[in-house]
Amino acid sequence: MLTHLSVQNFATVDSLELEPGSGLTVVTGETGAGKSIIIDALGLALGERADSAVVRADAERAEVQAMFDLRQLPAARAWLAERELDDGDDCMLRRTVRADGRSRAWINGSPMPVQAVRELGEMLISIHSQHEHQALLRRDVHRSLLDSYAAAGELAAAVREHWRTWQAARRTLDESLAQAREQHEREELLRFQMEELDALALGEDELAALEAEQKRLGHADTLIRLCQQSLSLLFEQEEGTINDQLGQALNWLGDASHDDPALGSVFSAVESARLQVEAAADDLRHYLDRLEIDPERLVQVEERLSQAYSLARKHRVRPEELYQRHQQLREEAHTLAHYDEHLAALEAAEKTAHDAYDTAARALGERRRSKAGELGNGVIQHLAALGMRGARLEVSLTPCTPGPDGLETIEFLFTANPGQPLRPLAKVASGGELSRVSLAIQVICARVLTVPTLVFDEVDVGVGGAVAEIVGRLLRELGEHAQVLCITHQPQVAAQGRVHWHVLKKQSKTTTRTRIQILDTTDRTNELARMLGGLEMTDSTLAHAREMLEKAQA
Repeated sequence: MLTHLSVQNFATVDSLELEPGSGLTVVTGETGAGKSIIIDALGLALGERADSAVVRADAERAEVQAMFDLRQLPAARAWLAERELDDGDDCMLRRTVRADGRSRAWINGSPMPVQAVRELGEMLISIHSQHEHQALLRRDVHRSLLDSYAAAGELAAAVREHWRTWQAARRTLDESLAQAREQHEREELLRFQMEELDALALGEDELAALEAEQKRLGHADTLIRLCQQSLSLLFEQEEGTINDQLGQALNWLGDASHDDPALGSVFSAVESARLQVEAAADDLRHYLDRLEIDPERLVQVEERLSQAYSLARKHRVRPEELYQRHQQLREEAHTLAHYDEHLAALEAAEKTAHDAYDTAARALGERRRSKAGELGNGVIQHLAALGMRGARLEVSLTPCTPGPDGLETIEFLFTANPGQPLRPLAKVASGGELSRVSLAIQVICARVLTVPTLVFDEVDVGVGGAVAEIVGRLLRELGEHAQVLCITHQPQVAAQGRVHWHVLKKQSKTTTRTRIQILDTTDRTNELARMLGGLEMTDSTLAHAREMLEKAQA
């Protein structure tokens, strides 16, 4: 729950420190005193959109810090641990807004995107606005409220995810079916292209080998002449070969090395050179044995190269890329030849995705139907307590075409008077009736929420007297198992609070400051008397206020 709220330079607040406790805390004050500043500051800390207008006129930036106790919030602790932001049982949210509109957010001292703060904030606090009854005019809100009451949030999210998966599978299948109509023409073209490439059957490294062979065969006579001349000079002419000259040098160096051993290294180098000459001569003999002038083979090689070059031009690739192009076309041809199998696999994937969606959507529908009547009856009971004894509300589930929100349309049907038919809530309820229906639904749904802190911003607007007292009792009842903050103008509601905060505005010629103080019993009596009778308090209003407080706190 919320354990500490610090507000600095926010709107008309220069500095504010609050420590809410458990149970129901009520917040009162004159109109315009700044009661909603608490809600606005909390909203900022929880990731709502920042506006430079909230920065106090004489300040550079506004800052809000909210501390929470997470001992009863395993989901929030797991969320923090997953992101390595956990800090024991406590969690600190901090938000700043500069006068130029720039804002920053932190979770436990680590800078975080506002979206992440908002995601965490939804696990910590649920804020109910005084204008929420207007949202009851929309069907999507009806669905959201029923899912909240039925604890079907995770199931609804799963349905939306299965819907996205199914739609993606459908699009892929539809695109492939459309492409299938073009496959015949493509297969004919591929067949023609493959016939030429298959006939050539060029190997992966064959082109380079053919080019090397062409060059060798085209210059065979020159190669033979030059190699024979080299062999003769190195080893085979009658006299004066390089081998003979190296042999003579070895003899001379051998004699010289006897007189000077330092010539031993030179002798070894010349001896190595003579051995290399002998090895080179052997290699030349083997090369000449294999080398021959073969015009027919040259013609064959040049013809094959010409075919390869021609096909490379036709396919608009470099000759060395022709083998790879052949393989690509072969793979495409294989895919087209087995396109029916491809379509069958896509159809199976689409059916699997549909079945997963259908299973989840039907489970969601069953969960909704199991709780719809319970929610409607609960609202009827609360409406009776709120002075609308003849009112009826029914949560209608009508089958619809599959969609991201399931297989049914959800709508609240309402009548305020006995004997009148149920009709869509948006068409028959007045503003005051909507306000009471909204309050009843919020109280009922709040009981099943796992969020430990509930904030109500003047949700009792439009009611008074005995009905306002019932509203206060409902909120006090909620406070028995959750932390509840309620901003109210109704003394009957304010009297039910375990703690009473009073908001007041202090003005001078140059400044306006908002202050919040915790009221003791005497001050509470005076504040309730003000709310009952205005600024001029009489003995009777004080007595009435005292009686109201004593009765509520008994």
